[in-house]
Amino acid sequence: MSTPRRRRRHSAAVYRRRRALLLTVVLLIVAGVALAIWQPWNGAADAAKPPASPRATTTTPAPTPTATESPAPAETPEATGTEATVAACSTSSITVLAVTDKDSYGAGELPQLSITLSNHSDAPCLINVGTATQAFVITSGSDTWWRSTDCQSESSDQVVQLAAGQTVSSVTPLVWDRTRSSVDTCDSSRPQATAGYYHLAVSIGGIQAADTTMFELR
Repeated sequence: MSTPRRRRRHSAAVYRRRRALLLTVVLLIVAGVALAIWQPWNGAADAAKPPASPRATTTTPAPTPTATESPAPAETPEATGTEATVAACSTSSITVLAVTDKDSYGAGELPQLSITLSNHSDAPCLINVGTATQAFVITSGSDTWWRSTDCQSESSDQVVQLAAGQTVSSVTPLVWDRTRSSVDTCDSSRPQATAGYYHLAVSIGGIQAADTTMFELR
């Protein structure tokens, strides 16, 4: 029967060297892991990179006009110290016409009377077209039958500006009741006009129509 072999014991110095070597290996492993996680060069590399340039826009600057593209400056009117004023219409620049809605009226039909005026000058002018300046007169031969002003109860002023070449007409026609007017018979019965031919004369704003308009009552 063989005797069991006894394990040889190492000295204490050998064990100290082994522990020191093992500790060194552990420290190296820990240091390597720490460096892998920290990586301080990444931050330094990022800091060294130049900042990113802003993205270019697609806006195209407007081209600078050349001398031929630049508009000519507007002429400045010469200062006069006062604002331009519009003059009153004159007889030479205004044409006034008497207008009836028909040339002939049957029994019971009432003539409707109007005024048309035109500015045939090359400049605007002002004229009072209110009822205070309107006059309608109906005559038969030398006999005056009716005046719009004989029994006019209200009147008003209305100054308007007529542009050069403009023509305007009274908005609401004046109706003649086919009677003879008189300031003394405004509230009483008046004689009826007989059949025949009559003439309408008008004036407005102090300007008289050059011609009368003829119409017939049947």
